Amino acid sequence: MSTLVDDDLWSAVGDPTRRRMIDLLLADGDGTATSLSERLPVTRQAVAKHLAVLDRVGLVHASTAGRERRYRVDDEQLARAVRQLNAVGSAWDSRMDRIKRIAESIQRTNDENTRRTDEKNE
Repeated sequence: MSTLVDDDLWSAVGDPTRRRMIDLLLADGDGTATSLSERLPVTRQAVAKHLAVLDRVGLVHASTAGRERRYRVDDEQLARAVRQLNAVGSAWDSRMDRIKRIAESIQRTNDENTRRTDEKNE
């Protein structure tokens, strides 16, 4: 598993409308710009632009059916995105644990210094 994060991929899924589109495509199996625009608060043209971004990073793929382009989520690319998110989450969990230990150590030192000062003043 690669620990490198694909910035283009995360830029693409960073948009809430695109995430909602992925959810709809996963739920329905596939969809068109028209069918997605009927369920989203954006125009068909905006949906088409969002789909182009998702297609460029490989999260969706289009096939032509008559005059329509039907989009499907690429399961492998989505799984790759999930792995990356998990790796980033684990790295941040480790960082936060380290910050917590440092903060607790500082707090213990401050508490000990306060206790010593109080004992001297008694």
